[in-house]
Amino acid sequence: QVQLVESGGGLVQAGGSLRLSCAASGRTFSSYVMGWFRQAPGKEREFVAAISWIGGTTYYAPSVKGRFAISRDGSKNTVYLQMNSLKPEDTAVYYCAASRGVAIGSTTRAYEYWGQGTQVTVSS
Repeated sequence: QVQLVESGGGLVQAGGSLRLSCAASGRTFSSYVMGWFRQAPGKEREFVAAISWIGGTTYYAPSVKGRFAISRDGSKNTVYLQMNSLKPEDTAVYYCAASRGVAIGSTTRAYEYWGQGTQVTVSS
């Protein structure tokens, strides 16, 4: 059974940085695509970034490109989301997700496994 556990969320001032971690277990993730999504109160869950486990190809939502960076550590089965220059509009619950698909997807239905989420709050 796949388990994804996020950590690293918290409260930060605008302009600050946070690094989220997603520890994956239960499978060999070498052929998976790993993604980060976020959901703000009253809004739909939206795509943030994704990375292919093999090759490390990355893809970002336009709203975070240039500020956020996704990476993975195969030896630790962990995916990271480095978030810099944070804005109040980045406030949301951030979710880690895993997809068995070959191509990088940016929709929630492309991902079969989800973590429980971690809260990120950016104050102005």
